[in-house]
Amino acid sequence: MAAGCPLKFHPNSKIQLPFSSFYKLSSMEFRFLPVLIIAIMLAFAVSHAALPAEMYWRSVFPNTPMPEALRNLLIPAAGNKNMLSDMVKNKDTVADAFGNYAYSNPSMEVVDGNAPTDKDVYFFENELHQGRKMNLKDLIKKASKATFLPHSVAESIPFSTRKFPEILKYFSLEAKSAEANLLKQTIENCERPSIDGEEKYCATSLASFIDSGISKLGKNIQLLSNELEKETQNQEFTIDQGVKMMGESEIVCHKLKYAYAVFLCHSIDKTALYTVPLVGADGTRAKALAVCHKDTSAWNPKHLAFQILKVKPGTVPICHFLVRETLAWVSN
Repeated sequence: MAAGCPLKFHPNSKIQLPFSSFYKLSSMEFRFLPVLIIAIMLAFAVSHAALPAEMYWRSVFPNTPMPEALRNLLIPAAGNKNMLSDMVKNKDTVADAFGNYAYSNPSMEVVDGNAPTDKDVYFFENELHQGRKMNLKDLIKKASKATFLPHSVAESIPFSTRKFPEILKYFSLEAKSAEANLLKQTIENCERPSIDGEEKYCATSLASFIDSGISKLGKNIQLLSNELEKETQNQEFTIDQGVKMMGESEIVCHKLKYAYAVFLCHSIDKTALYTVPLVGADGTRAKALAVCHKDTSAWNPKHLAFQILKVKPGTVPICHFLVRETLAWVSN
């Protein structure tokens, strides 16, 4: 897209900035935002003025403050020069390729011998009780720095395997680079066919993220997230009292690995969402989200869950905690 093209925010916004003012990846790095744009953003923050994305939230949910987990996705990643490179440094290719140990991809096949040894990645529903000890390394991982682009910027950037050469050109990436492979895997996950009983959509902006929740559940909804009292290196947690089932008509949104924030949001029939109070071995308190899939008969027989739990598709409910940056829409 040529520099100088007008940048129109979501219709609810009246603010316009030239596209050349926003940032792009160059040589696997984000360019710094121009000083003027940073100054404008700081002025917004200092004066508590609403950014366009916040305006859209208020127009849809006028009586509900934006959750902190969502607000954090609006902070520009202007100073992050190696975001994609940092992502590919993660040696856990199963988690990197398809997001969170295949949590976002029930059709994923994992070759025998490549499954992680962490026995708590998946577990049975009857284990979701007070006193159960769990190793939850994904709950304490620091959030990635990928944030949402303004809606019309995200809409202007190609996002499909068919236009992948254009994407590489846009972000100045070599076709055979690890960063390019990471982007391609995320797009392929978004384009994969839905399994039976699954509805899915990839949101590339806050507006499309909100719209995906409303289209399925209506406006009488709330957004849930994992909550960690403080940053910690401790992975050992014990389930506390107060496990609560939040419903079976939820939309779970997995944050995928990309050059900006992209969420794969999907609902799967016969899936229950729980909020789970936790206490870490170091005393850190948390409230985590867990889902239990009651019917896995449509899943790939070689999915990671069956390899870990040694069961077959459709036999028993299978549960897992949601990675720290995962969000979930539920009906009020």
